[in-house]
Amino acid sequence: MNRIELISTDNNKPLLFTKVEKPKLKPGEVLIKNKAFSINPVDVKTRFGGGIYGALKNEDHIILGWDVAGEVMELGEGVEYLSLGDKVFGMINFPGHGKAYSEYVAAPEEHITIIPAGISYAEAAATTLAALTAYQILNRHIKENDRVFIQSAAGGVGHFAVQIAKLLGAHVIGTASEKNKEFLMDLGIDEFIDYKKRAFEDSTKNIDFALDTMGGEVLLKTFGIMKEGGKIISIPTGISPETKNKALAKDLHVDFELVQSSGEDMYQLASWLKSGKIKPYIYEEFKSNEIELAHKQILSRSTRGKLIVSWDKD
Repeated sequence: MNRIELISTDNNKPLLFTKVEKPKLKPGEVLIKNKAFSINPVDVKTRFGGGIYGALKNEDHIILGWDVAGEVMELGEGVEYLSLGDKVFGMINFPGHGKAYSEYVAAPEEHITIIPAGISYAEAAATTLAALTAYQILNRHIKENDRVFIQSAAGGVGHFAVQIAKLLGAHVIGTASEKNKEFLMDLGIDEFIDYKKRAFEDSTKNIDFALDTMGGEVLLKTFGIMKEGGKIISIPTGISPETKNKALAKDLHVDFELVQSSGEDMYQLASWLKSGKIKPYIYEEFKSNEIELAHKQILSRSTRGKLIVSWDKD
């Protein structure tokens, strides 16, 4: 039997813990015995009716989560590259129904890749949705020597974005609180802005590309630090026509981008993990019966790096 965390869109109800049959595989899928999975802000947003809840609301049971790391236990028809016993990780079926808060997960082969030797399940699970978001956006939009601004640089997406932007040859500026300065300097950030001491819009200029993780008024303030023709990608929510028009009036390009499942991109992240060129920071590791605590930590907006749930800790 498969233990699963189900969601409620009622803020006053806890996550539900139940049992169902193991997933039945479709062609091209493998069955993963999940060892660890990652907790992301989109999980919490979806739980409470935001995020991608609209795409899932007609499901009989909504099972949260998209990030997995575990062992291949069964092979579906047509699986070509993976074998029984392979240790794999990835972000699956995003922005669809990932069902990763489970002991057993059906995953498309094309969404996952092999965990490099020496990398733990927890480290692998941490290097999924957040790392993919940073990689897919930065790889599309920045070039060597660009001045790149990263909002919330010590967060889940942010700490990967710092590392990946440096790998791509950028000059990286980022915001965080003073307690995260040394952490970000160790990651290679070029300029650190303590947003509690000085407004970021008064602290830097001439930015080629900005990664906005906040939206709202923070996004609008970012307009003031950009070069003419600069580009801003925002990841919390969509961009209103009014905001786009304000950007165009300043000769800026602003858009929203949503990460997509990709085994090919996971392979690149795996290569960087293996070589030590990127490293996830795990802020806290929870047991499967502590997911409610992990969600509360996400809501605190004070997490450095990633939160992980490990079945093996039970």
